[in-house]
Amino acid sequence: MTLSSRYHRALAASAFFTGLAGDVFRYAIGWAGWGVVVGLIVALCVVELVRHRMRLDPVPVMLVLFLGVCAASTAWSAYPALTGLATVVTVAAVAVGLFVASALDWTGVITALADAGRAILALSLLFELVVAVFVRQKVLPFFSLCDLSGDIPRACYWSRDLLFQGGRIQGIQGNSNLLAIAALLALIAFAVQLAAGLVGRTVGVVWIAVAVLTLALTRSSTVIVAGLAAAVVLAVVLVIRRTRGVGRTIAYAVSAGVVVLGVVGALVFRGPLLALLGKSSDLTNRGVIWSKVIELAQQRPVGGWGWITYWFPGVHPFDSDAFLIKGVRYSQAHDAWLDLWLQVGIVGLVLFATFALGLLIRSWLSAIDTRRGDETVGGDPALVGTAARSRRDAALAIAPLLFAVVLLVQSLAESRILIEGEFMLLVVVAIATRSRDLRTFRWLRRGERGL
Repeated sequence: MTLSSRYHRALAASAFFTGLAGDVFRYAIGWAGWGVVVGLIVALCVVELVRHRMRLDPVPVMLVLFLGVCAASTAWSAYPALTGLATVVTVAAVAVGLFVASALDWTGVITALADAGRAILALSLLFELVVAVFVRQKVLPFFSLCDLSGDIPRACYWSRDLLFQGGRIQGIQGNSNLLAIAALLALIAFAVQLAAGLVGRTVGVVWIAVAVLTLALTRSSTVIVAGLAAAVVLAVVLVIRRTRGVGRTIAYAVSAGVVVLGVVGALVFRGPLLALLGKSSDLTNRGVIWSKVIELAQQRPVGGWGWITYWFPGVHPFDSDAFLIKGVRYSQAHDAWLDLWLQVGIVGLVLFATFALGLLIRSWLSAIDTRRGDETVGGDPALVGTAARSRRDAALAIAPLLFAVVLLVQSLAESRILIEGEFMLLVVVAIATRSRDLRTFRWLRRGERGL
């Protein structure tokens, strides 16, 4: 590995870490300090884009159009200055995603994400251990937007000292759901590394165990559902990759039937399933938030109130009392699609949905493409290297689909796919899957275009 490639991978890992665990900076050094860190990473990525003359062609057209709507919404926004700032931040996230997808092959992307995941999980478990063993009480962040006078809502604590008490740990992000989704994405990266032979068996198994332990300690219902969805998709892909002709058609039909039955069953037995996941019938106050968001979106259905990403406190219409629940003011719709409708209207919602559908289709086609060589090669010793390479390619080919499924399923109950690390990873997947070969990026020179 050259010095340049090491630098690119380290920069990509830093971007993933900051994107998935940005709250640790906001809690430790404040929003201004976080802004400095993010600004530095974006600047370094842009410098590399310019220095290597990386082209803009790989950015999906629908994503460009979506960014255009975000920028245009400044004209009718209820908060034009914040919409302009939010648009710049979103474009910056796309630039970082373009750098990651262009500077690294897919092996490098997986490695960078795994490196960031190891750091997040290790620091989170260490942080909770220190709190449990030495501090032995709840810990508040150094910087907080919460009202810390009187009774402090539990959501405002950085750690609630629950590691040895059976409660849900929050890690360095100070949020169980954020730690859980980082653990799930890391788990996929670790598993792909192990299956592709990119790490030793002991290292791979240990970090997979750490990720599973973290998921067990966070117990995020939305992430559990996203993980189960990814597991089902993985099983379907593995079956389809091993079938041909009529067998593949039957596999598709059976898979579709299973999905339909699963959705119907989830709707019919919604109450018991939510209780099993420890959620109330309104998904822990999400029903109240969704109702108010729909009410506001209907007031400006076509263009929305203006792109803003985070809901800034004190800014109308996000200052509604409906978004203040148990002393905590919520800063998202807890549904990315409702958030899109609220902020950029039906126009922006349709464009983003088309962008997401395009990357999902490309990810699926990449995952089931048996030309990547996972066919059985027999016991010929001369083909052992080919077999190993085939398994590696198959594992790498399936990874984008798993990431896409996890992010899109979680988007039904969280809006994080629109901001920071999850949005950046979505951009990386969207760009990477436009290549016919995830190991190389010859398409950058061809300038292929698509959804």
